[in-house]
Parts: sequence; C-alpha cells; structure tokens
Amino acid sequence: MGEGRLEVDAVSKCYGDVVALDEMSFEVRAGELFGFVGSNGAGKTTTMRIILGVLAADAGQVRYDGAPLTLRTRRRIGYMPEERGLYPKMKVAEQLHYLAQLHGLGPVAARRAVARWTERLGVAARRDDEVQKLSLGNQQRVQLAAALVHDPVVLVLDEPFSGLDPVAVDVMSEVLRDRRAAGVPVVFSSHQLELVERLCDRVGIVRAGRMVACGPVDELRAGGGGRLVVDAPDAPAGWADGLAGVRARGWEGSRTVLELGPGADDQAVLRAALASGPVREFRHRRPSLAELFRDVVSGSDARGGGGDGQGQGGAGDGDDGGGQSVVAASAEVVRTESDADAAGDDRSGAHVESAGRPA
Repeated sequence: MGEGRLEVDAVSKCYGDVVALDEMSFEVRAGELFGFVGSNGAGKTTTMRIILGVLAADAGQVRYDGAPLTLRTRRRIGYMPEERGLYPKMKVAEQLHYLAQLHGLGPVAARRAVARWTERLGVAARRDDEVQKLSLGNQQRVQLAAALVHDPVVLVLDEPFSGLDPVAVDVMSEVLRDRRAAGVPVVFSSHQLELVERLCDRVGIVRAGRMVACGPVDELRAGGGGRLVVDAPDAPAGWADGLAGVRARGWEGSRTVLELGPGADDQAVLRAALASGPVREFRHRRPSLAELFRDVVSGSDARGGGGDGQGQGGAGDGDDGGGQSVVAASAEVVRTESDADAAGDDRSGAHVESAGRPA
C-alpha cells in the first residue's frame, strides 16, 4: 500500500473550554517504532482515539498512505487501549475470535489468527479461561493479541508495557520489533522512558496537546544540552552555584549532574570541584530521554488534565453488562459504517453476521 505512512496533521480537539489537542502533528513511517510520550493529560489517548475514529477531531486530518483515513482503512488498524478493553467474563479464544471477525476475518482465518497470536504471546494455555481470571500481565498479553489478530497495517498502542514483568516486556518488545520489520508503522505511548529510548526509532514529546519535540532519540539527546557528571565526595552542597552557565540538574549518590549552557567552562567546574577535595569522576554525557523529557515538559503545562481522561464518553474497563469493551467499540464503529463496501474487501469473510454483541 505505497509508503504505508501514518500522518496526524494539525489535529485539534476541545471539550468545552478545555483544549485537549492544539494542532497536533506528527508522522509514523512504514517500518518505524514511534514513541509517543507526555505527562498524564497531555493528549496522547485523545490523539489515538481520533486516529481510530472513536473520537472526531474538531480540525485537522489523519492520513494513511497519503490519503485521509477511511472507515475501511481504520478497520485494519490494531488498537490496544491503556485501560482494560476486554470483556472480563468472555473466554480468551472466544473473545479474540469475536474481535477478529469484527475486523473482517472469516471464521477459519480468525481461528488461525487466534491460535497464532496466543501461542506467540505465551497465553495459548489460557485460551479457555475467562479474561477476568488471568493475571494482569496475561491480560495485557491478550490485549496485544486483540490488537494483532487481524494482521493490522498500523498499530496504535496506549501504554502496552504497563504492569508487565521483565519476561513479558521482552516478549512484547520482540513482537513490536517483528511488526516493524514487517513494515508496519507502530506508535505507542509509555511512561517507561528507558524502554522507549531502547526500542524506538523516533520519539515525539507532547505537552498541553502540542507536539513540542520530535525526532530520532540520538538527535533529541544531542540537542538537549550537555551534561557534566562530577563525583566530588567532599564538596559542600551548592559548590557549583555561581559558575557562569552552569546549573545543577540532580544528584546520583555523591555525583552531581550539571547542565552546561552556552559559554560554560568545564575547566572552571573542575577547578571548583578540586578546591573542595578529591574528584573521583569528571565526565561529559548527553542527557537521557528521561532527563530531556523533564526539561521539555516542566513548567508550562498550565492547561492541566483533560487530554486523556476526557470523561466525554471515554470508555472505561472491559464490560460484562450492557456496554462494549473499548477494543470492540473501536472495531464496531468501523464495521457498522463500512459493511456497505465490505463485499469488495480482499480479506476473507469481510461481513460478520454472527459476530454480534456477545451475551
């Protein structure tokens, strides 16, 4: 499908007087892992739900492959919500089969996909268990299976690593790398910035509904100002105060982490440290993504929350009553309005007569 690029172009969204998104813009290229990071309420989940079509933007456009997203294209997006988005009383295999059919797979293709992804994600032995009886980590694995079961052309994952143990993190990381290798654009949000830094090709940092920094991790770190780590165990508190262009950014045990601004003299820093006693370490390093994130988002997030906790029809936990799960709702939005052209879909069984709302 051409370049396979996902583009979010100047998308805005308000809830009354609250500006959730303010001309949000970024792109995720084919075969790219894109980290979407920001404080709670910065607008990440709102952006993802607009991509899915669960929310409508007030302005702007979302495109895939250079064309505005259609209902048919949205049907082929894989979505993993931050909150639990599954029916807790449904069995794992039954639920994944249902979701696969909502996204257009026929019964045989759906069964094969369920077998493939439950095996790959290590929950094959839990196929006949109710979701609510699984550990939180296994529920996360099933949620990822739900996002992958229909072989999506785009993956949109909201906090996919939340609550996972290190083994599960490795499994999920491997799956995301495989999807990247298959040419799928993958966008995911996470507060685990070390993991984002390790996995992602590019990162976008969001503040108050706007993209405020975006690019490859190495480029962002290189542009984030130099850091100087000084281990002077006998130095008194504030020993670097008053040095031109130097600001203390934190402490790591006996080490002081300093930021060097334009014109700062590292040799003056060394002399000041030596004046207090021995210096055991003195080295330059670039800021980590976590340090860069703190620099970018600190201060002016005056709008407060509202981007992600909309309270305007935002779905909550998986439903065992009269509502729908978030995952099913996103698929149903697309299915309901796209059945008219489903006959032309080249994927087997595009129309799902039997996949109604589960009892």
